[in-house]
Amino acid sequence: MTEAILDAARAVMREQGVAALNLHEVARRVRIRPPSLYEYFPNRAAIYDTLFRLGLRQFASHRDRALAGKTTFTERLHAAIESYMSFAQEYPVLWSLLFERPVPGFVPSEQSMDESRAVLEAATSSFHDAIATGEIAPDVPPSQARDFVFAVMHGLAASHLANEPELPVGSGRLGSLVPVAVAVLEAAWRPHGHDPHDRHSEETEHRREQP
Repeated sequence: MTEAILDAARAVMREQGVAALNLHEVARRVRIRPPSLYEYFPNRAAIYDTLFRLGLRQFASHRDRALAGKTTFTERLHAAIESYMSFAQEYPVLWSLLFERPVPGFVPSEQSMDESRAVLEAATSSFHDAIATGEIAPDVPPSQARDFVFAVMHGLAASHLANEPELPVGSGRLGSLVPVAVAVLEAAWRPHGHDPHDRHSEETEHRREQP
């Protein structure tokens, strides 16, 4: 019954808007009386909070599948942006609940925020590692580099959903901008004096140094 209630809630939110969750409508769809619904969820905020945690777990799983096998920072950055956009397309209700402020007055519980902070810390660690190994040199703290990437990711996803939601990631006017965003960030954060893609220049320089 709990799963049925959450499925019905997501359907209502998808059809009428994330903030338009009506418990009487949810109860009608799962064929129980409204008072019976409160045996499972004490109020509307409890449903939102449960969906928030569900969304976090699905987002983390979606991201981890996309990052599997990606070893360089550039590969992981590209996969992370694409997976964020595809998550927004596949789970628009959960994406909105997680990354926007669609429900006035809703504040996730401390348990939910703990899970949210764990997801955030995983992303921060990725930037720490890339900086420590010399892959990138953003000249800002890792948390700011992470937040800037999040802003780029969210902007692309929100714009794609608003303009061409029917097109898959990688296509369309906005969905095709992922490689552009990655290239811009890679160029901006490349360690000074080093171009990891310019092997020819490195080999030429090495030959010049030979006696």
